[in-house]
Amino acid sequence: MEQVAARRPRRFYILVFVLPAFILYSMFMAFPLLDSLRLSLYQEQAGGPDVFVGLANFERLFNDPVWSERFWNALRNNFVFFAVHMLVQNPIALLLAALLTTRGVRGVALFRTILFAPTTLSFVIIGFIWQLMLSPLWGILNNPAKTLGLPTPLLGQTQSALVTVSLVSVWQFVGLPMMLFSAALISISEELIDAARVDGATGWQTFWRVRFPLILPTVGIVGILTFVGNFNAFDLIYTMQGALAPPNFGTDILGTFFYRTTFGGGATQRPNPIMGTTIATIMFLIILTGVLIYLFGIQRRLVRAES
Repeated sequence: MEQVAARRPRRFYILVFVLPAFILYSMFMAFPLLDSLRLSLYQEQAGGPDVFVGLANFERLFNDPVWSERFWNALRNNFVFFAVHMLVQNPIALLLAALLTTRGVRGVALFRTILFAPTTLSFVIIGFIWQLMLSPLWGILNNPAKTLGLPTPLLGQTQSALVTVSLVSVWQFVGLPMMLFSAALISISEELIDAARVDGATGWQTFWRVRFPLILPTVGIVGILTFVGNFNAFDLIYTMQGALAPPNFGTDILGTFFYRTTFGGGATQRPNPIMGTTIATIMFLIILTGVLIYLFGIQRRLVRAES
């Protein structure tokens, strides 16, 4: 048996181990995605088969007032949601990672655990807890918000609801980029840090001129993961605000817009799976474009900068 196993080519073992994962991925990921792309090119016909209409559904989504107003609003909100994470979450995560990888800091493991813990919690738990704290009736954050001159209730005002939900998401997920940044910073040779200090560099100069340039590829990875995650977001907003994303669709993003279109939302909107697949296709194309820009543009520049 051992001789027979030894004579088998390496490709046999690659096929044996990869084939099950490939079949499962094709059944539950690739095929549904391709089928959704196909359905977005059709239109339902009462009492008959679906009719091929080409890009007519996309034209309706972009130009028909029934769909375009909600679509462009959701897309704009999604970019705001992403911007808050890029400008708040990732810099805070980098700062925390830098502090927790500094020599002489005690209790690093405990602080990392505390900061990463919200990432492991359920969206339902997170949404419910923050709903209680932001409640206009008994929420403990209302008085501090009024003291700071913020519009209250924070989840009930159009100008503050989206940013508030975004910051809750930042609080939940800041631990993930923090761990990625920490791993990158730990991998930097201490000899480079010592050399910079011998040359008279301060801690700030050492970080920005030595440590930060060396983790630029990780910064790019965190950025693209943030982009993909934010344009797939749905759970937290649905838990905190519901499918209608109040007030006045002020917290509506592509994920909630897709859910409401596909499965119906409220008493007036009926399910429309065809338009739902059209929205899903747009989400896929946006994410694909961002990933391709990163792979063929940003990543190459980051690798060159590191080398």
